[in-house]
Amino acid sequence: MKTNSLLLLLTVILMVGCSSKPSIPVNDGQTLVMEASVLAAGISAEKPDISSVNGATVSNSQLYNEQSKPVTINYRFYWYDAKGLEIHPLEQPRTITLPAKSSVTVSSIASYPDARKVRLYLSL
Repeated sequence: MKTNSLLLLLTVILMVGCSSKPSIPVNDGQTLVMEASVLAAGISAEKPDISSVNGATVSNSQLYNEQSKPVTINYRFYWYDAKGLEIHPLEQPRTITLPAKSSVTVSSIASYPDARKVRLYLSL
């Protein structure tokens, strides 16, 4: 009896989880995600912009190092289509060293021509 009730409960939970509707995972306030350690390291960044360059969808973001020493940052761009669905394959994470008291521009080219939104994730 307990086994049947447990199976019924698991089936209901599974059905509820599968019935969720897709939603847009990126809003304007989430286009730049920085771990707290990045902020603590004295790094700031501009939200990534999206533009068209020679028919390709491109995103750029300016990173700033306020420290008097170089800082190595890991970053990854995530692209989304017009429906808000993440575009696969995902880009590989990249690493860049920001020289002391300077700025660097990081960029990405969308692998899907209908990319509409982008998110930049920064970590140490």
